[in-house]
Amino acid sequence: MTGIINENLYATLQAGFPADPAAACLLLPDAGEVSYGMLQQESARYANLLASLGVQPGDRVAVQVRKSPQALFLYLGCLRAGAVFLPLNDAYQRHEIGYFLDDATPRLFVCRPQNRALGDELAAASGVPHVLELADDGGGALVEAAAAQSDRFITVPRRSGDLAAILYTSGTTGRPKGAMLTHGNLAANALVLHRFWGFRPGDVLLHMLPIFHAHGLFVAIHCALLNGSPMLFEPRFDAARAIDLLPAATVFMGVPTYYVRLLAEQGFTRELCAGMRLFISGSAPLLKETFDEFTARTGHTILERYGMTEGGMFTSNPYDAERRGGTVGFPLPGTAIRIVDDGRTPVNGGEVGNILVKGPQVFVGYWGMPEKSREEFTEDGFFSTGDMGRLDRDGYLTIIGRSKDLIITGGLNVYPKEVEEMIDEMPGVVETAVIGLTDPDLGEAVTAVVVRQKGGAGEAVTETGVIGALKGNLAGFKVPKRLFFVDELPRNAMGKVQKNVLRERFQLLWLQTVKQKEVFNESTF
Repeated sequence: MTGIINENLYATLQAGFPADPAAACLLLPDAGEVSYGMLQQESARYANLLASLGVQPGDRVAVQVRKSPQALFLYLGCLRAGAVFLPLNDAYQRHEIGYFLDDATPRLFVCRPQNRALGDELAAASGVPHVLELADDGGGALVEAAAAQSDRFITVPRRSGDLAAILYTSGTTGRPKGAMLTHGNLAANALVLHRFWGFRPGDVLLHMLPIFHAHGLFVAIHCALLNGSPMLFEPRFDAARAIDLLPAATVFMGVPTYYVRLLAEQGFTRELCAGMRLFISGSAPLLKETFDEFTARTGHTILERYGMTEGGMFTSNPYDAERRGGTVGFPLPGTAIRIVDDGRTPVNGGEVGNILVKGPQVFVGYWGMPEKSREEFTEDGFFSTGDMGRLDRDGYLTIIGRSKDLIITGGLNVYPKEVEEMIDEMPGVVETAVIGLTDPDLGEAVTAVVVRQKGGAGEAVTETGVIGALKGNLAGFKVPKRLFFVDELPRNAMGKVQKNVLRERFQLLWLQTVKQKEVFNESTF
């Protein structure tokens, strides 16, 4: 590597670390602190541990744990060792985990101690050679093994096109797809966002997002590390806790649900936010009403942006110019947006069409799915996002809907097909349609509309029974908040279920349910 720049993402991030190794990196809820020097030493220990387990550059490391400093050390250690990081939502259940291990064939699976028996079983079935635990409090066999390693490690050279991470995103067929992100993809997006959002000396990030998701792991953490900033590193979002910490922060990133819950707090005032520089929202559409109320209450205008697992951020409202509610701003520097019809022909300005995107941050394809990857790209390299939108005459992009029926609840993605298939397998169920209904707190509430058999087993199918059966097999955020029963599903002339008709029919019933507080599940955050 003499004379050759190491394009490992860790090397890019490290270039922004403070000169003083004692400078704070993570400020923890128990008043503990992790310095940038410690971050480098601990990530070296984890990189050495991976090497000792035979993890080679390009090998996958699957991780299903709760947020902790040690989880961050492991992520950075994977980068340094040249491994491919595979974060998994800690709410995933048996069949989901089994699929990911089978598909990605990781060298190591890291899980919570309470899931070790299941992890061993699934790893053995998938041929995963190593399983280690990382506890919610930062303990466990993984940490003990890392502690015995050297705190020095020479970061493995990587090219920009080498894989850094695989993040799974559910498919409309029910088969999740592993989006392959390279060191160059992640570095390009991090560098652009750091500049575009005006990060500066003295910034402090209040980090309350999960880190199994691109928003919390890549967008938020990468910006802070590139800036050498401290992060108020919280295990989860809590509105009351956020109010306590905001006076010590300058930047906050959240999903729309966070902002709705902050606005519900009496203590969330203009004075509280006086020291804040920037509030950023993403992962789901921000309602115009929330946008306007937030400005009126705090004097700050939320900056909404748009992106997805397959490429991080694509567009953003401007930092130094008008931020328009209901829009996601302009293409980021180096990114191109194209609005096309179903034949991929560009539409006229202002017309609604399918959103295509091209840029250095866009992923290189889906793991093990070369044909699917080719289908999603045009001949000139634009990726089809599956979202629909329009560009106004000033160039602001507005997201209109999702052509693939994606549901975003609390900032997390749910594809209906996966849930539908599980309900359809239950005795007495004829067919199911899963839809998202507008919810003031979650953005969208997962809802199932079910057709039961007449008589026999159909009489035993109940709302509580179906939901109870799903809870042990699906991540909590995917489980429907309500079930409605109908005699038949509405269809168009081609036989396709008209989910728009179902949404119109059941939206008012859902809002009445929320108002009466008959069902309200705790946020997954």
